[in-house]
Amino acid sequence: MITIDAASPVPPYEQLRSQLATQIGNRTLVVGTRLPTVRRLAADLGLAVNTVARAYRELEDSGLVETRGRAGTFVGAAGEHARERVQRAARDYAAVATGLGIEPGEALRIVEAALAGGHPART
Repeated sequence: MITIDAASPVPPYEQLRSQLATQIGNRTLVVGTRLPTVRRLAADLGLAVNTVARAYRELEDSGLVETRGRAGTFVGAAGEHARERVQRAARDYAAVATGLGIEPGEALRIVEAALAGGHPART
């Protein structure tokens, strides 16, 4: 279910894009799922057609959805490939960290710091 908060400082297209990306990421929307047409979703959510079109375009640019002409917009496989790539990188990282004798807690702090763009605190 998608909800748009008109009082939010986040633009409606970004609220929509973010919620769809989350649903694709957590597999609520699985690969191959056909999304509603831009016009239908705009009407359902009370948004302008261009707002929904922008959200879909940004999802397509990031590879999460693909538009197949008149057939519609579908959840793409790129999201699954990205998840598999990250899982592979995580396994590689875990092997390196273990091989270097880094404790699991410290290895996790290093990853959290990297995701946050900073440097881990040493314990």
